[in-house]
Amino acid sequence: MQIQFNDEPMQCAEGQTVSSLLATLNQLKPGVALALNQQILPREQWQQQIVQEGDQ
Repeated sequence: MQIQFNDEPMQCAEGQTVSSLLATLNQLKPGVALALNQQILPREQWQQQIVQEGDQ
């Protein structure tokens, strides 16, 4: 499915969590903050939040 990551279009697997996506991209580091669709997503929600088609 198509998403935007750091303003760049990319493909990711359906059903992937934010945490697994960041791990795949080698971005799961201390101090990383994440906004999902212009909303800050707390780190404790990354393992439960599923990436959806069109997410930014």
